[in-house]
Amino acid sequence: MISVLGQQLWKNKLASGVLTIVVGAMVLGWPGPSILVVSTLFGVYLLISGFAELFLAFTLPRSAATRVLLFLTGALSLVLAILSFRHFGNGYAVLLLSLWIGTGFIFFGVSENAVAISERNLPGRGWYVVLGVMSVIAGVIVLVWPLDSIVVLTLVSGVSLVILGVIQVVQAFQIHKDTKIARDRFEALPEQVSA
Repeated sequence: MISVLGQQLWKNKLASGVLTIVVGAMVLGWPGPSILVVSTLFGVYLLISGFAELFLAFTLPRSAATRVLLFLTGALSLVLAILSFRHFGNGYAVLLLSLWIGTGFIFFGVSENAVAISERNLPGRGWYVVLGVMSVIAGVIVLVWPLDSIVVLTLVSGVSLVILGVIQVVQAFQIHKDTKIARDRFEALPEQVSA
């Protein structure tokens, strides 16, 4: 049982690591097309989430305020999706993606600082403040230089994927080695018991 599980685990980890390295290398080798693919997927995400939020706005038995908020966010998502597809290839979808990421960094940073300020007894409270301030700074940088920032984020993502893939490949071989040791010990156990 250990041998079968270990064999499957190390093969899956190895395949995952190799695939991650390949994707990271593709992102590093072709950052422009990678950005275009991600921005297109972002437009698809906006389209799907917009329809879902509009559907929920009309079908959920919630308060009027919640339904209005769902309707507004759904409509805004649909408008942004249409704009990203209408200007496909001109960088508009990439600009929208950058603005979305920058705004997300800022909201995350503000929420981290709000938690740190409101919870006086929070363990590691200072780290919440540091993370929040860094996130707000990153968000402002992305909003000020949206296209340059998305290129840098793409390159960082590519490097991260390659490193993650290498780590997974190393883990796969370590799992293979440990599985072989465990199998050998398990097979030698009857001999040790009978002796």
